[in-house]
Amino acid sequence: MSEKRVGSVFKRGVSSGRKLQDSRRPRYVLPEYTREVPGKELFETQDIRSEEGSKELRGTWEDLRKLLIRIDGQRYPAYKDLYGGWRHPSFFLAVENIQSDPFAPPSRFRVLIPRNIAGFPEQTYNSKPREVALRDFITRKFWASCHGLHLDKAAPNRGWGGSKGANLNIDKPKQHILERSSCVFTDKFVELRFTVALPARGRTIEGNRAKEILIDGLPQVVTSSCLMENLDYDELMDHIKVAEDQEFLRSNLKSMKLIAFVADGAVLPRKSGASDEPLIGSGVVHFESPESMRVSFRLPNHGVITGMGIPEGVTLIVGGGFHGKSTLLQALEVGIYNHIRGDGREFVCVDPNTTKIRAEDGRAVTCVDISSFIKNLPFGKDTQSFSTEDASGSTSQAANIMEAVEAGATTLLVDEDTCATNFMIRDRRMQVLVSKDKEPITPFISRVRDMYEKFGISTILVIGGSGDYFDVCDTVILMDSYRPYDVTKRAKEIVTELPSMAIEAERKDSDTFMLPCMRAPIPASLEGARRGGRRRIRATDLYTIEFGSGEIELDAVEQLVDPSQTRAVADTLDMLLDAGLIDGKRVIRELLDSIEVLIDQKGLDCIAPGRAIFGNYARPRRLELAAALNRLRGLQVTQKRDFSRSSS
Repeated sequence: MSEKRVGSVFKRGVSSGRKLQDSRRPRYVLPEYTREVPGKELFETQDIRSEEGSKELRGTWEDLRKLLIRIDGQRYPAYKDLYGGWRHPSFFLAVENIQSDPFAPPSRFRVLIPRNIAGFPEQTYNSKPREVALRDFITRKFWASCHGLHLDKAAPNRGWGGSKGANLNIDKPKQHILERSSCVFTDKFVELRFTVALPARGRTIEGNRAKEILIDGLPQVVTSSCLMENLDYDELMDHIKVAEDQEFLRSNLKSMKLIAFVADGAVLPRKSGASDEPLIGSGVVHFESPESMRVSFRLPNHGVITGMGIPEGVTLIVGGGFHGKSTLLQALEVGIYNHIRGDGREFVCVDPNTTKIRAEDGRAVTCVDISSFIKNLPFGKDTQSFSTEDASGSTSQAANIMEAVEAGATTLLVDEDTCATNFMIRDRRMQVLVSKDKEPITPFISRVRDMYEKFGISTILVIGGSGDYFDVCDTVILMDSYRPYDVTKRAKEIVTELPSMAIEAERKDSDTFMLPCMRAPIPASLEGARRGGRRRIRATDLYTIEFGSGEIELDAVEQLVDPSQTRAVADTLDMLLDAGLIDGKRVIRELLDSIEVLIDQKGLDCIAPGRAIFGNYARPRRLELAAALNRLRGLQVTQKRDFSRSSS
């Protein structure tokens, strides 16, 4: 049974809605269409291509069935006879790529459903947030249908001669609603991209099993997940509206001079360290804003929502251990994304250009101006153009901040647990023992105020070990048993009662924070991606990109949430090289601007290598793309000191 929180926008699940076939009055009129079999002309007006270059409409569904029966028992390469397009009464099947053998990555297919047959009303896709949510919903339903029919389960491995493959899969979404390439809307079609591990015994084709998947199973999946007449309209619109409201909320934070919002009733804890699903049970603490920080928004669909607004400036999250400080920060980390209904974080939203900062020992750094934090290194090492293959905790954290600001970050999230201590604070006693001229590090506490007052860069900092930050903050939130309290006034009283000379002395001896120098990557330095004469850039997991014979390590890039984002990052780097956008003249920020415009105009297909079409991309942010480029070992850049810092 669905559970609802009365008076809250949070509820688990959606109450059972009606199908469109219900006798009750529908909320919209189905578009008029006929069930005529789509013809060859409609098929060939679209870009129905494969890696073999075929645009041929091969035949009907019956022709495909006969072909699969014919090649049963033949050697595996006979599967290439599938290339081209096949016409079902309700859709087309386009065969994109056929795997070379049963052990290769699965074959790629597309289903193209004429939009008049799919029947999705205009109100489900008449804005970008709605279209993204609709595509996400269809992808989820497609996967659920595959799973329900057990089509996503490969044959058990029974050795060389045993059955292999026979699983149909689509890129499965998780808790976040991301812009994906698994489902796209063109002028005439709703298009689903998926893979099939074509079945074989050894290297002998199992045509009858392939027929069960493609001829029998696939139409059931398409019919149940991609036709509006078979979907629950209430459920679909709830999915769309919850995403649209989050987008609205996030885009209106700035007008309220806020950088973050956490709705009353939110569930922030997760089920486990290995699960992004919400913690459930009677002991779950629902978020409740302190009265002094409570703000309200009127959302387009869900009406008035209340919660805690975190203002621009410097905010501290304090409290005892295990009381929810890091849990709150982790929820804010993913507040850059929209979440599905029931996640608990649906209305936890932050400034879209928020980034998580941490120390990252051992990372490579290339010509980054970290002089705002670190100067006068031993042996005269230049910190205005700092490079290393093995950064320390403090130099890596300084570089992470400057690179993020260079890429366009306007809010920083920092947790003292993952920071370099000497980068964060230097108390008065240490200042007396180690004089300023012997200490190259200007700690973050001495810069965080300048960053906001001069350049509008806000910070939310989890800290439990240093009250010196009370001197430089605007807001202090105390977490006690997962409940927030506004203790700003008390923190400022403590500053008066127990004055600290550490901040005053450090700031007196320091200059000011400066924006980073812009950098332009040199294209020749990225040719290390070539291996055996061919460029090889590919994601191997969520936090790793294979780059030639090396790797780009992204373990510290904590706002990546889906391997499909990492795949998109890898292929974007490849595309930047192919398109000549990395030319030694364009600075990183200009490259990021260009990519955002391209994807906005052409979709994620614009980053695919060659003329291939992939269904396993999810859109990354510019900040994660910049993070990958900056972590490339061997990268070379030219600093553009004539590039106006104010343009940052």
